[in-house]
Amino acid sequence: MGFLKITIDLEPNIFQIGPFLVTWHGVFAVLGIIAAARLGLWLLSKDGVDTSHGYDGVAWMVVLGLIGARLLYVWENFQLFSGQLLRIFALTEGGISQWGGLFGAIVGAYVWARRAAISYWKVIDAGGAGAMIGLAVGRIGDIINGEHHGTPTNLPWGVEYVNADTLGQPGLVVHPEVAYEMMLTLVLLALILPFHQRLKARLPDGVVGLTYLGLYAAGRFFLSFLRTDPSVIFGLRQAQLASLLMVVVAVVAIPLLLRRSRAGGGAQAEALADRA
Repeated sequence: MGFLKITIDLEPNIFQIGPFLVTWHGVFAVLGIIAAARLGLWLLSKDGVDTSHGYDGVAWMVVLGLIGARLLYVWENFQLFSGQLLRIFALTEGGISQWGGLFGAIVGAYVWARRAAISYWKVIDAGGAGAMIGLAVGRIGDIINGEHHGTPTNLPWGVEYVNADTLGQPGLVVHPEVAYEMMLTLVLLALILPFHQRLKARLPDGVVGLTYLGLYAAGRFFLSFLRTDPSVIFGLRQAQLASLLMVVVAVVAIPLLLRRSRAGGGAQAEALADRA
């Protein structure tokens, strides 16, 4: 007797003109970038930052994010490019690493903040929320094409990809792991975004953004056990190692930012007392 499942019979490609292939993955990746940029710049403006040249920052984060995403993917899957190094630049074929993109965007944010003489940590606060909505939108494309393979399941929301051109696992009912990731980002947004301004008023710059990224990384670490990605070391997958790195950064940086804020507040209070 069969069990309940969700059947996905969607063509992952939209159209092709010569070597140029347009896919649902690419379309939703672009829409995710737009959503992340709009939310991030709106939050930055609420934080008192002049965003008249904000799309300069978006450009830095997108370019370095794409470079990071592609480089990490190539490093993970170098056997696919051995003897065909020019395929590294064939971005229309797909193949990017989410964590590579996030780390690249974080570097891009730093470059822009330095060039624009604005607070890097304010950018991280806005970017943390922006990253969540961007990831949520981008994952829609991954759900359609099925390229991130989940482990088998008999749960009623397990998915089976049946399209002839799918990148999924025909014949298997698997965990929709990328859908779980999408729900994780939306839950984090629902829990934190309504209180973003209140938290910003009470916490030093950087804490809110690192909270988004740290909690997402922690959730992503456990969700990655539901993927079939090969292990890299100690039975952990590359995405889990990257998640652990982000968790460590958040766990170390948040207390440092809080301590620095308290120290600065104490020094300011002493200065005011001396003047009185």
